[in-house]
Amino acid sequence: MTKYLLACACSALAGATLAFWLVKDSPQSIVLAQDAIPRRSAEVRELNPRPSTDLIDDTTPALRSRTASGGTVVRAGEYTQDELVNIEVYDRANRSVVHITTRTSRPGGFFMTEVPSAGEGSGSVLDMQGHILTNFHVIEGAREIRVTLFNGEAYDAGLVGKDPPNDIAVLKIKAPQKSLYPVQLGDSSRLRVGQKILAIGNPFGLERTLTVGIVSNLKQSIPSRTGRQMKSIIQIDAALNSGSSGGPLLNSRAELVGMNTAIANPSQSGENTGVGFSIPVNTIRRVIPQLIEHGRVIRPVIGIASVYETERGLMIIDVAPGGPADRAGLRGFEVVTQKEQRGPFVYERTYVDRSHADRIIFVDGAAVATGDEFQDVVESKKPGDRVIVRVIRDNRELDVPVTLAASD
Repeated sequence: MTKYLLACACSALAGATLAFWLVKDSPQSIVLAQDAIPRRSAEVRELNPRPSTDLIDDTTPALRSRTASGGTVVRAGEYTQDELVNIEVYDRANRSVVHITTRTSRPGGFFMTEVPSAGEGSGSVLDMQGHILTNFHVIEGAREIRVTLFNGEAYDAGLVGKDPPNDIAVLKIKAPQKSLYPVQLGDSSRLRVGQKILAIGNPFGLERTLTVGIVSNLKQSIPSRTGRQMKSIIQIDAALNSGSSGGPLLNSRAELVGMNTAIANPSQSGENTGVGFSIPVNTIRRVIPQLIEHGRVIRPVIGIASVYETERGLMIIDVAPGGPADRAGLRGFEVVTQKEQRGPFVYERTYVDRSHADRIIFVDGAAVATGDEFQDVVESKKPGDRVIVRVIRDNRELDVPVTLAASD
């Protein structure tokens, strides 16, 4: 018996030694534990929770890659570092992306009756209260809005607030917190041309589709739904298509740095051209709190209805009666009525006197040559702020103080 036990012990020792050398010479592998997955806290209530310090960067070792599903075996060399970044960003962010479908009515048919029509787009979960970020044009005119989460659960959504000049809207759904995964907001001021970005959306209804590209430009301007130019728009080459609008633009740390809103499409086909545009997240950060609190953005107004661009300043066409500019004494076109008697008859002649109008050249020391530049300077202030408007009146320069009011 003693000899038998000794033989078993020797056999076990030899087997362990052999196993050690087999493992040593075999390709490395690692099983990712579920506990290694970053989890969101059910107690998070902030609009933009602070990003985790455990987010990936360009130095993340391949064997430390994590996935949202857990238990995935990742072998050394199976994925490139670039592929691991793509996988990690998608795993972290895809559950924050929602599919938005809408129903609207348009005139048509016999006797111009209303004909139902449908639309769709993308969005991102903002917080644990069920606020959803998307484009205004995705839900514009919608009678019904449905939001589908990553797990297939769909909810009716209500419009909380909208900002057409920036093409931003916030919706809200009543969903259990366990189903909500808020997106992490980044900082678009740190973006650089050539930087890698990733977009997730629902092009053509294909839910949570990932595309990859780079930042092509950071200073583009595109027209908004109101006709005003949206400034400092991010241009990207990642593929965007119909249904991608409202989806997140992400950096390599899985942070939202923009919201995809449009593509350059000269043929009007609605298909990707390799030139896409995103609203920077810093604009979104500034707008969202007001949309949630007030349903709109409260902007400062100066009370100048319209201006005309000339070689020597912006000529004021009209001022709002009783508005800030009117109270400050700024002048627009003057309508003049003259009476002229010809024999027994009296004739009236009405004309517009442009020489009466002030021409704006500076606002608080900033030169303004276009209507957009003028509006940008005004909107950089707050309601109640006092600005100095320098105008040309009767061929001389004059400084006029104006106290800005709040938009209705």
